[in-house]
Amino acid sequence: MLHTTPNLSRRDFVRLGAAGAAAAGGLDGWSSLAADDVATGAPKPHPVLTPAKDFYDVSRGTPRPHSLVGAAQIEARLTAESWRLEITADAYIEAPHTNTPATLAKPLTLANGNALDLPALMELGKTREVSYLKAIQCLNLEAPLGQGLWTGVPLKDVLKMCGRMDNVRRIYFWGYHNHDPKQVFKSSVSYTQLMETAPGELPVMLAYRLNGEPISLIRGGPVRMIVPWSHGYKSIKWLQHIFVTNDPRNNDTYSSGNNDPDSFLKTAAYIDKGPDKIKSGEIIYLSGIAIAGPSGLKRVEYWVRRVEGNPQPLAFDTPEFQNGPWVECAIQQQPDWSSVLPAGMKANQLIGFDKATGKALTWPMRYCTASYSAIIRDLKPGTYEIRARTVDLNDFAQPEPRPALKNGRNAVQVRRIEMT
Repeated sequence: MLHTTPNLSRRDFVRLGAAGAAAAGGLDGWSSLAADDVATGAPKPHPVLTPAKDFYDVSRGTPRPHSLVGAAQIEARLTAESWRLEITADAYIEAPHTNTPATLAKPLTLANGNALDLPALMELGKTREVSYLKAIQCLNLEAPLGQGLWTGVPLKDVLKMCGRMDNVRRIYFWGYHNHDPKQVFKSSVSYTQLMETAPGELPVMLAYRLNGEPISLIRGGPVRMIVPWSHGYKSIKWLQHIFVTNDPRNNDTYSSGNNDPDSFLKTAAYIDKGPDKIKSGEIIYLSGIAIAGPSGLKRVEYWVRRVEGNPQPLAFDTPEFQNGPWVECAIQQQPDWSSVLPAGMKANQLIGFDKATGKALTWPMRYCTASYSAIIRDLKPGTYEIRARTVDLNDFAQPEPRPALKNGRNAVQVRRIEMT
């Protein structure tokens, strides 16, 4: 957000870069770029956990599954008592790439009366339950939908309930969509992605709690899939079907829209909204949120560019864009987790945290968000564009290394302000 204030407390901020821009640290909750600089009126970091009711909703189906009530909700198996999950094997064969069908020793089906119910899943959770932080971000939206603490059972542990699997190369899953085949929205992961989770990495899981509470129907409950490294289309809501297949091709529903269905989350920065007209001489607080993909987050930086009239959009691969000058922002500090987590949950119980200290092993955390902030001052009357971008741990500056839209929206955002 572009906040403004006419005064600074204590000494002047360190000037960085051109155009009179300056960044300041030492703010409440922020990392320090200049340890002694303190300002009043600076924005607070975004909440680490998004309240369940405040997640931005992206739902499919007509009518929306979460709009069902009463008997219709029970019939759709969307209550804690009526929820059932079927796990089957795909008999698909098609030469030359799939010559042998996948098999499960013990399929779980409604017809056989052994489909998985919520009490059985939570009983498995007594020994196999995991919890981790993960932000949900849509492939084609401009900002994360929210960040939650998800709790459930790894999918690989659930599949073990079906006994021996043979000739399995991919696992598909989908949720309730009104029994209309045209509305089914399915996603998948490869067998290797699922079964060979490296130590300390976040596993694919069947989640039944969000921020310590049962997952509501509008958030995809009673049980939804969470795929930590991917965009939201993999984290299927209202989960009801899983099947394993020997077909190695990715036939996710999202692949039909010229999307890359195996794309990872992208490291990217998003700018909070704010006023577009500001009095000359006022201090501008720039704030926003950044998400870290598999390549992590090294820093967030901004660039103030004076413009005249209505210039054409500036391509990211031009020398002017690449050379900036870009100025580093302050990043939200790792919080006191005891004040963030739900009652009864401790940080050292979560994946990605040190069991002795209760601190996150990396900060900012991968697949999560962190707030950023900067102070801009001394802008003379005129029109300016303010951009913010991330730099990942491989030193790729956004939108690299994957600027293609089919891999996920990752354009560097820009806000225009007029100093009056």
